[in-house]
Amino acid sequence: MSQRSHKQLPLHSLPSQENILRQEFSNGMVVLARSNPNSGSLIVSGNLLAGGLLDPEDKLGLADFTAAGLMRGTQRRSFQEIYDTLESLGASLGFSAGTHLLSFSGKALVEDLDTLLTLLAEALRYPAFPGEQIERLRAQLLTSLSIRAQSTGEMASLAFDQLVYRNHPYRRPEEGYPETVQEIRQEDLAEFHARHYGPGRMLIAIVGGLDPQLAVEKIGAAFGDWTNPLQSAPPELPPLTPLTEISTRHVDVPGKSQADLIIGTAGPPRLSPDYMAASLGNHVLGRFGMMGRLGEALREKAGLAYYAGSSLNSGLGPGPWEASAGVDPENIDRAVELILAEIRRFVNEPVSRDELADSQANYIGRLPISLESNGGIASAILSLERHQLGLDYYLRFPDLVNAVTPQQVQEVAGRYLNPDRLAIASAGSGERG
Repeated sequence: MSQRSHKQLPLHSLPSQENILRQEFSNGMVVLARSNPNSGSLIVSGNLLAGGLLDPEDKLGLADFTAAGLMRGTQRRSFQEIYDTLESLGASLGFSAGTHLLSFSGKALVEDLDTLLTLLAEALRYPAFPGEQIERLRAQLLTSLSIRAQSTGEMASLAFDQLVYRNHPYRRPEEGYPETVQEIRQEDLAEFHARHYGPGRMLIAIVGGLDPQLAVEKIGAAFGDWTNPLQSAPPELPPLTPLTEISTRHVDVPGKSQADLIIGTAGPPRLSPDYMAASLGNHVLGRFGMMGRLGEALREKAGLAYYAGSSLNSGLGPGPWEASAGVDPENIDRAVELILAEIRRFVNEPVSRDELADSQANYIGRLPISLESNGGIASAILSLERHQLGLDYYLRFPDLVNAVTPQQVQEVAGRYLNPDRLAIASAGSGERG
């Protein structure tokens, strides 16, 4: 099945060095442009290394707050003027901060690209962080944190990170805590921007109905003269201390009829040689069809779970490899038993050739679908560049997928998912014994 999908894959239409123009500027910025002549619009997406890893301990959420404040007014336009301009064009522009990255994305018609780039450049280079707008934004962020505290899924996730990454920066939530967000001042936002925003290691992808060379020139006109000698290099991730036993934590969230459960540990980074086998194995464990083996065991057979599945969140560092389920609070212990049983089977027995072939065919077959939109292509080529996978990665992708064997999946599973060294986090109404 997987080989048949390989032959059907339209390799000539995939993003590659043949149709992506890559330009590196002297200030450290890299631009990737790809034409879509059938589109009358454009996507401009990008990122730079200004995420939550840079937050001081007493002001967690600073990177997130700064990203959210970029659109609240610049040195040249007010908050209202920015949004009136976007609305008049039917365009969009937004920013968000994760653990490692400040990400941005904008969309406009081809003829409105210059205006979109002007707004993007003003927000990234000349934010004003006006006091009244920042206080309104603080209130919104605090409201979001109050909502997070009532979410069993969010609270289980926080508890899981604190178990798995107890001595590592990944334990810290990007949004911070109410007490840390309260401590962030207007001058903190300005200082964070001055220290960490700049063209060094910034990536921009532009995809749509414009000649790539012209697109690169327009990006260069907006950002090519940007310099920031204060821009600091991102910190090196410290080594992760692995779990040595089963570690559990339950968060009581009163009044909830559903409990959320997460079991797992840290997985391989995106550039690890283990990544592809782990990703395909995870698909068998808790993604394929009705959420793989976990969905079959917890939902179909036992009838315990509202949902059940697994995820592998590989990135620049060792992101979580986790199984998750939503259950009645009274069924947490039984769900834990079933998930651990499936993890043991996953580690001790090779996946079947049919299971792996189905997942391989799914990976290869869905690739063109994920690249149908300008946004999908922009996201994909940014990932290629940020993770240094090479612009020919998608041409090699079918062979990389099909090269994985059941034995490799088992070896990688055993390397990461030791059933006796996992974190078990849950959140829901009441205490858990």
